[in-house]
Amino acid sequence: MTGRDDPDQPRPADANALWGGRFEAGPSAVMEAINASVDIDKRLAGEDIAGSMAHAEMLAHCGVISSEDAASILKGLKQVRSEIGEGTFAWSRALEDVHMNVESRLKEIIGAPAGRLHTGRSRNDQVATDFRLWLRTACDRIDGALAAYQSALVEQAERHADTVMPGFTHLQTAQPVSLGHHLLCYAEAAERDRGRFADARRRMNESPLGAAALAGTAFPIDREMTARALGFDRPMANSLDAVSARDFALEALAAASIAAVNLSRFAEEIVIWTSRRFAFARLSDAWSTGSSIMPQKRNPDAAELVRAKPGRIAGSLHGLLMVVKGLPLAYSKDLQEDKAPVFQAIDDLELALAAMAGMAADLTFDTANLEAAAGEAYSDATDLADWLVRELGMPFRDAHHVAGSAVKAAEAKGLPLSQLPLGDYQTIEPRIDDRLYSVLSARASMESRTSYGGTAPVRVKEQVARWRKRLEGQV
Repeated sequence: MTGRDDPDQPRPADANALWGGRFEAGPSAVMEAINASVDIDKRLAGEDIAGSMAHAEMLAHCGVISSEDAASILKGLKQVRSEIGEGTFAWSRALEDVHMNVESRLKEIIGAPAGRLHTGRSRNDQVATDFRLWLRTACDRIDGALAAYQSALVEQAERHADTVMPGFTHLQTAQPVSLGHHLLCYAEAAERDRGRFADARRRMNESPLGAAALAGTAFPIDREMTARALGFDRPMANSLDAVSARDFALEALAAASIAAVNLSRFAEEIVIWTSRRFAFARLSDAWSTGSSIMPQKRNPDAAELVRAKPGRIAGSLHGLLMVVKGLPLAYSKDLQEDKAPVFQAIDDLELALAAMAGMAADLTFDTANLEAAAGEAYSDATDLADWLVRELGMPFRDAHHVAGSAVKAAEAKGLPLSQLPLGDYQTIEPRIDDRLYSVLSARASMESRTSYGGTAPVRVKEQVARWRKRLEGQV
């Protein structure tokens, strides 16, 4: 290859107007390819234009540019915004990024005044501002999606406050619980996820704009004005920090990773519950797929795909951690690699949340099968021990031993505890009487757990009411 098509050959000096005055030759094709970010960061176009409009208004207010130039800039930026929204905007990789694409088009529209827009700022503070604006909005969307997911869980929990199911530890039947109680556990986890995103949003809501390249600017700008115009709480106090910090993105990715893991745990239970071996629940055709070879199959593919999302989302977090690890102050080109993992992770999480909200609302439960399973594997043994403590005043460790002996006797006869003859109980502990049988059922076990945060339906219904109040007006 030779000439313009050869990646090892320099480009003409006018190939990049950004620094054509400093360089005699333009970048090679490979340099241009590795340096360009517009294919990714054009998602920031709306935020970039909003930041530029706030900056132009501030420059005019402070007398740095004329009000006529500011008016021309604002009008031109609105046209650029319309072109992007309508899909008629021509993006150029030669212009590297979203900022220069917008500025170049602005110059085509309004001419010389466009060149005044960049007064008192740099692409370094510009992109940091755009990124915070975009991620702030993403946090708000995720909060709404988490609230919708919680609402679906609360609806099911209210419907199934009295439905008994087996509670598990080590995936072994442990004690009977309310299905509604089980589902509200995921609503609680989602609330903590919302808290993490709210915390991240609060800390990222400071404006880098006006920090310029790294040291601030000599122009008499008003950073408080641009911060207010863009909805930030305040301008960032240190110009070096303003352009170099990416911990706000890391914090959002950490929150996204934890949220994805919480979703994945429920997704895994959906996979288990809808299997033929468990048959606790069913997903409709809207959330199931078939097999290309086995016509009988109903696969919970959506749940399985949500279960896989934490790998991608946590991968984005670790990828960005490695990008920013050890970077000296202030700005380095490495930071161009910050947006792709964030965009990917947020996209993945929003899709997973939509899927989980849909599946949570769609699930139908086999309540008879759930109750039958809840009574298996001697899940009422703890209730036997508790009865011995309550009624006979037995120390719990002694009661635990008696209950274990009763389970052993019942297993030997192939009977549940509720059908083990009284004489067998009295052989183990003579003081036992027939009142014991009143606690030996899955439903009685569930209904007895009335402590705050417990699984008794009366407690579950109280929690449902609390959740309804919490979510009112949010979904």
